Amino acid sequence: MLFWHSQPEHYWPTPAEHYQNPPSSIYRETIQLPFLKQEDQTPIVPLCPAFQCVLCAPSSPGIKLHEETLTYLNQGQSYEIRLLSNWKGLGELAEGRRLLRSVVRVVFHDRRLQYSERQQLESWQLNHPGDRILDIDIPLSVGVTDPLVNPNTLNTIEFLWDPSKRTSVFIQVNCISTEFTQRKNGGEKGAPFRIQVDTYKGDAHGGFTEHLYSCSCQVKVFKPKGADRKQKTDREKVEKRSALEREKYQPACESTILTECIPWPDIEAPRSPPSTPSSFRMPTPERACASPVCASDSSTESSAESLSPSSSISETQQWLVRNRFSNYCRTFSNFTGADLLKLSRKDLTQICGVADGIRLAHSLSARSVRPRLTLYIATDTSEKKTTDDTSQTVYQELYLEEMTAAELTTKVADLFSVPANHIQQISRTGPHGIHILLSDMMVRHMPDESCFMATLQKMHNSDCFHCILR
Repeated sequence: MLFWHSQPEHYWPTPAEHYQNPPSSIYRETIQLPFLKQEDQTPIVPLCPAFQCVLCAPSSPGIKLHEETLTYLNQGQSYEIRLLSNWKGLGELAEGRRLLRSVVRVVFHDRRLQYSERQQLESWQLNHPGDRILDIDIPLSVGVTDPLVNPNTLNTIEFLWDPSKRTSVFIQVNCISTEFTQRKNGGEKGAPFRIQVDTYKGDAHGGFTEHLYSCSCQVKVFKPKGADRKQKTDREKVEKRSALEREKYQPACESTILTECIPWPDIEAPRSPPSTPSSFRMPTPERACASPVCASDSSTESSAESLSPSSSISETQQWLVRNRFSNYCRTFSNFTGADLLKLSRKDLTQICGVADGIRLAHSLSARSVRPRLTLYIATDTSEKKTTDDTSQTVYQELYLEEMTAAELTTKVADLFSVPANHIQQISRTGPHGIHILLSDMMVRHMPDESCFMATLQKMHNSDCFHCILR
């Protein structure tokens, strides 16, 4: 049964309570020796490590005693990782440096996939544009400070936490094990993953680079509710075996304790501490939508500018960020403006997905939106140019988007350089020279690219005008 709760702080044990009876099989009871006097027996002190991480998900009952535990997870479901600390060095740290940095990763368990990890992750990203392999569920997490989700590392999250306080981080794994295996004769065998947690403390330079503890456990990820079915299947298989055979299997535990391991080689730049311990940075929006970063306070011209073929790699990267394609900066990290413009719409949809691929194709073409209605207006004061003894009137174009009488009034007022509220009414010359007041319906039914001669007539005892379109 999956260990789950909505308020993890209510279920937190103290470190002493947790270590009294560890639920894992890695702790073995000491064999009682045949002492002649029971009072001479030395008391047994339970093992109490400095750090311990507990994944609140049941381990599989179908694992033999000599094998490593295996835990099944559902895709996209939030699972709790409790960070427990009995570290003696906490009292040696200054009050402002008591935070620790932990990095959670989802990596491959098989050595063959580890060699091609980068290619595997890039291939997964192409098939799932805008998604992440590992996410952090902020609303459920407790004691997590300054969480960081790097858009360039889809399988890694990191955060700061105080070892003297209760800390619980909820993670979501969005890939499934069968996505990284080859199809074989109608069936697939899912590739196992490892969830690894590396913890660091702050150094004298303000970064978190001094390693303290690393631990990991083996997991497999299934489609939603698939882990529950697999857990039930393993339990039924073991129960069908004889009592002697069942003794060869590990008992299933409601939680999985991550075992200590070597630290992950961290090649990223060391992270600097927050300005204050209470600072809190929400995860970057890249994990929430396929078009992550919105240009802040940018004008319409800057967001709609076209990409030049002469743009360098850095200018191309800046253009992607301005136009809300920062999630694909790594994909196009070596592309110049000319390289990106050479890609067809089909290429872009295959790389970025249908939605973002179409949007990127439109942004690259940067075509202006065609107005709904175009009118050509000449004023009665317009200049006249003479060419070959022929008089020609100069017209100016008016573009209408809303196609309403009020919009046309505003555009005509700008044409005559008068305030829009000074034009009281606009009329159009109809049959037999009659004047028809302009309405929204009449504007909507005007033929596109119609030509008019506009005249302003001042109304009696007023500063307002009457505009006549002929």
